[in-house]
Amino acid sequence: MAAWSAFVIVFVLALGLSIVLTPLAIGLGKRYRIIALAGGRHQTEGDKRGVPKLGGLPLFVSFAAAALVAQLLPVPRLDPYEVIRLAGLLLGSMVIFIVGLLDDLFHFRALPQFLGQFAAAAVAIIFQIFIEYVNNPLSGQQTEPWPYIVTVALSFFWLVGMMNTVNWLDGLDGLAAGMAFIAGTMLFVNSAFRVEPPQTSVSLLHLALMGSSLGFLLYNFYPARIFMGGGAMLLGYLLGTLSIIGGAKMATILLVMGLPLMDVAWQVLNRVWQGRSPFEGDRGHVHFRLLDLGFSQRQIVLVYYLFCAFFGLLTLVIESQFYKFIALAVMLGLVALGFVFVSRSRQTDSSRSS
Repeated sequence: MAAWSAFVIVFVLALGLSIVLTPLAIGLGKRYRIIALAGGRHQTEGDKRGVPKLGGLPLFVSFAAAALVAQLLPVPRLDPYEVIRLAGLLLGSMVIFIVGLLDDLFHFRALPQFLGQFAAAAVAIIFQIFIEYVNNPLSGQQTEPWPYIVTVALSFFWLVGMMNTVNWLDGLDGLAAGMAFIAGTMLFVNSAFRVEPPQTSVSLLHLALMGSSLGFLLYNFYPARIFMGGGAMLLGYLLGTLSIIGGAKMATILLVMGLPLMDVAWQVLNRVWQGRSPFEGDRGHVHFRLLDLGFSQRQIVLVYYLFCAFFGLLTLVIESQFYKFIALAVMLGLVALGFVFVSRSRQTDSSRSS
């Protein structure tokens, strides 16, 4: 089978299932009152309208179905552990999907969510989805494989970090789903066209993520008809694992997701500095701060898309690992300056109001 035929089959299947299943999830959310509740940091229009939040259902089913079909297609497969890793990917996805669904129903605090994330990450690692090496940005060569305990610790940190990053990013209509689509696109192009030999079978998994997130985004973009809910942790898990499968593509994800990753780090440090739990939700995230400063949801989301897509594209056009490292440093510097600007603007606005 030609690679392009496989690409079309997987993407269209994931997209079509997501488009068909999302209205079903909207109906179930309304029927069983699994809806957003305004309060605390949840103050968007959708929160006040009581938008259903069963987004994890169409995301999980559409991705899993497309990934299983991708495994049946006759395309080149280079990874001898591919079936094992696919099993881990789907099993871990099911674990975090169930945790997210239970969270939507019972409104877990931080600890049960973290335990669920830990369990999903453990499944991935047991099924050979872990970070064995990275590319040295100075030499461009792969590092030697690390001791197993380092590999396990780093993989846990990466996977749990990505799940929390996307979960915390999911504060505005279409933000997390759109970012997942952009990140999936960068991973797909890299696997399908930039590496030699092409990782065709791995790139099909990226297409499954792209199709499921895009189909959901059609209903989730402002004004949202459905929220992602616990599905945000699922997308974070998929991004974390898919950036590992087929060879670590850490630079790609770090450049695409650098803004939300730094936002997470900033919030954790800020909460600890103030003597609060780092997992305590608030409106300190940069997208909430921008919303409080008067920017519209669409403006904020589109700026996120453009910023992250631009730096993601740099990973596709820059060959040198060293120049990618420089691009990452520039991006982190710009994000840090943006954080300072937003913080000072918020303080000035608060002073004027008082």
